[in-house]
Amino acid sequence: MREITANKFRAALKSCADQSIADHEPLRVTRKRGKDFVIIGAEDWEQIQETLYVLQNTSLMQQIKQSLLTRRSGKGYSPTKEQLDEINNI
Repeated sequence: MREITANKFRAALKSCADQSIADHEPLRVTRKRGKDFVIIGAEDWEQIQETLYVLQNTSLMQQIKQSLLTRRSGKGYSPTKEQLDEINNI
């Protein structure tokens, strides 16, 4: 994670925000007095929240686990080449 002082951040707010959004990389703003804070793009924040929701949902995690086990055992659904081509618009 990149870091910047609060003074430098204040002077370059727009470019710091634009870079964090474009690079999908949070920016930690450090302060001499007070706690540090982090700048992150809204899209990235929403993705993090969705990931946390999935990880905290035990029923959904159990379904994912069962799906992985089914796939690894070779018992899962496998589309034909024609079906894959249709899905991929080929």
